[in-house]
Amino acid sequence: MANVNELNEQERGRRESLAKLRELGINPYPAPLYPVNTSAEEILKGYSPEKNNFQDVCIAGRIMSRRIMGAASFMELQDATGRIQVYVKRDEICPDEDKTMYNTVFKKLLDIGDIIGIKGFAFITQTGQLSVHAKELTVLSKSLRVLPIVKTDADGTVHDGFSDPELRYRQRYVDLVVNPEVKDVFIKRSKIVATMREYFNAAGCLEVETPILQSIPGGATARPFITHHNALDIDMYMRVANELYLKRLIVGGFNGVYEFAKDFRNEGMDKTHNPEFTCMEIYVAYKDYNWMMEFVEKMLEKVSIAVNGTTKVTIMGNEVDFAGPYRRLPILDAIKEYAGVDVKGMSEDELRATCKKLGVEVDPSMGSGKLIDAIFGEFCEKNLIQPTYIIDYPVEMSPLTKRHRIDPTLTERFELFVCGKELANAYSELNDPIDQLERFQEQAALKSKGDDEAMFIDYDFVRALEYGMPPTSGLGMGIDRLTMFMTGAEAIQDVLFFPMMRPEVF
Repeated sequence: MANVNELNEQERGRRESLAKLRELGINPYPAPLYPVNTSAEEILKGYSPEKNNFQDVCIAGRIMSRRIMGAASFMELQDATGRIQVYVKRDEICPDEDKTMYNTVFKKLLDIGDIIGIKGFAFITQTGQLSVHAKELTVLSKSLRVLPIVKTDADGTVHDGFSDPELRYRQRYVDLVVNPEVKDVFIKRSKIVATMREYFNAAGCLEVETPILQSIPGGATARPFITHHNALDIDMYMRVANELYLKRLIVGGFNGVYEFAKDFRNEGMDKTHNPEFTCMEIYVAYKDYNWMMEFVEKMLEKVSIAVNGTTKVTIMGNEVDFAGPYRRLPILDAIKEYAGVDVKGMSEDELRATCKKLGVEVDPSMGSGKLIDAIFGEFCEKNLIQPTYIIDYPVEMSPLTKRHRIDPTLTERFELFVCGKELANAYSELNDPIDQLERFQEQAALKSKGDDEAMFIDYDFVRALEYGMPPTSGLGMGIDRLTMFMTGAEAIQDVLFFPMMRPEVF
């Protein structure tokens, strides 16, 4: 709560106006029911002078500008759908002798940012602007903070914009009010998720929910957040992935399951990573990674058209086409193509020496898989602009993936890259319980060497596999990053309502 002694002059003035409204018997925060029956967008799109419609309008919104002109004034009202001009005439909203509502309340006690209700009718002004003629005005919420006033001149130049990234992310509520185009990103995000759900449901898959608090953080090589459960007196982990629980459901007899999951990884933050993020994972029995590649191509085409009306999207200055098919490039071939070295069959020591020769930073805890990944990240990723499947990863890089049917040193895995960033990760899932336990044990050995992202051994998951899991294809896709691509956003913070930030000191 703000300290009154620290308020600036404008904020003190708003609190004085608040007190005066109450003195006049006006509740500045009345009961929430207000009979809104239309919106700014509906009026602007649907009004017709010939039909003389919208003659009993009740709208509500925030005052964004005012022009006081004696006994008649104009203001701009913004609701969830847009802005519309409102014409306020003293003798219309004050038909009796008492003109307080206009002369005192409207002209002196209301401010930019206040939320009001208007009852009246739509009409065209003498200057040709569609407006609402107010017959009644109701105060619905007094704003005690001053909104940034963003102005656009005749040339379209924005002045005094609320554009500082830290302020925008911390005060998203202000950002949404004064930069209404920000809403479009989140509307598109909702459409992306809805389109994916429709696509998965049509394929016969079931949406499910799995635990966020887990006794063993499995399904990804990542550093988890740790918490404590008091009643059981045990440490718990925030979910890093939902993969192992979803595959348990495949064991249980579901042919296809998916989940839009909040995952948590105790790692760094940058323009493409947030410690809390949304990931969609889907698992389909009796399919492989080749089937999943075609499935994903069709899905992304559908999403892009639903959101943007085309498969072509501009991302970080690049025109990217989500129409399939996408290039399929084995990871070892990618390293040979872009780094100029053939790492196939190299031992851990040879890989470490190669990294040193190439100038790739490594540390002693990194095994063969992470060394290969480091070379790939340094030399290859930045070249993958158009959607590209990087396929057939070495076993050391893929502890949950089925071995390749032709080369057992590789796995049937792909990652989808767009504009140099990973968008999706998918496997022909490992369903051999003996092989899986050995892979977990290899991860445990890496953890003992200091790799705090290596997986734990999940013995219950191994037990589930021992009951038999059908051949299965699985996919994980970051919804935040997909939204970035589909909206052209350059930072993950722009597609999260409330991104992680260091707490403010009040």
